[in-house]
Amino acid sequence: IALCYYSGPEPETCVLRPEGDIADCECQEIPYGVYFVDIHAILNLTTYNDTIERCGPTGSDCQFLNSAPVCDEINNGTFIRGAEVISTFSFDCIPTDGIGSTNCARQEATLYAGCMTAPCTRTEEVGIVKCECPTFNGPFQIGLKDQMCNLGSDMVWSAAFNTNNDTCKDTCTSETCTSPILPPDVCIPDAPVDSGGCQLIQDPIPTPPPGIDCGKVCQEYEDSQDAIGIELGFTCDATLCTSECNDRELVGVACTGLQALELTEIINLEVAAKCSCCASQICGCDANPRTEQAIFDLNKLQRESKIKPQCDINGTLCGENFNNGGSSTCALAPPGTQNSFPIYILLLGLVAVRMFMRRRSG
Repeated sequence: IALCYYSGPEPETCVLRPEGDIADCECQEIPYGVYFVDIHAILNLTTYNDTIERCGPTGSDCQFLNSAPVCDEINNGTFIRGAEVISTFSFDCIPTDGIGSTNCARQEATLYAGCMTAPCTRTEEVGIVKCECPTFNGPFQIGLKDQMCNLGSDMVWSAAFNTNNDTCKDTCTSETCTSPILPPDVCIPDAPVDSGGCQLIQDPIPTPPPGIDCGKVCQEYEDSQDAIGIELGFTCDATLCTSECNDRELVGVACTGLQALELTEIINLEVAAKCSCCASQICGCDANPRTEQAIFDLNKLQRESKIKPQCDINGTLCGENFNNGGSSTCALAPPGTQNSFPIYILLLGLVAVRMFMRRRSG
């Protein structure tokens, strides 16, 4: 999906077209991960009507992953013809780029770009897409604190107006005006922990939750093999669960191809167990040798990007270096390094699930 939450001024600009009804916004591409859709901003009318019919006018009947028609169409690429990705909301970049709110009243600024569910195409710059966002005239909230509402010239903010929060109509200092609010007992598998994501698994590894078929979980891993036999579920897990905004290209390499796969049981396990990167550990799934090598290499690349891979956090998804004798300990880091929208109007979607391999001891 595309993340336009931070677009407006440099470096990712939103530039008005001459007629003023569309802004061309440069947005960050998020290769895979959990995302949210505002039910009031679905730009495909047929999909909007289908979603309202199934989920209710506030979306309250579709709070499970991929339970809304709009999520299904975004995932399979049929939401808007010709779009390579669709703009939605993701927590993925909050740890590095922040979150907040600046309230902009009508007299302070005129137009803003409403990028939710806008169509986007990739550019020559890796990780940046261009989205065609309709513009609106009226009060709005920016997703960062202490910003100038009027950018001047031909640039506008990518923003939104929270119609359901009276506080945001006048003054707003909280990020609750611009982002989803999760109930206190809910966590999102594989999202950043500080933004409501579930924790990585720790010892002791729990037993499978009731109703989970571990045979099906492991089969979904095995079925994720690409043309040369690498099980993409494992390689995606090795990068996505610890990814940051500076390694999106690496995540794309590790995860490309998963969007077409059926990963239902892995989703069910993560949601039930309330943990991230935990399905294969809980079910004892294993990866083939080619995949083990790929995981080892991806961990090395993350370390080179100053990112601590999951292997260095909890000893899982370490892989094996078959180019150096096949010892799993070769994948470990050196000693000493271990170590705007209310939830009831949001629909939860998933581009691709991060999947996981069982814990390997040194």
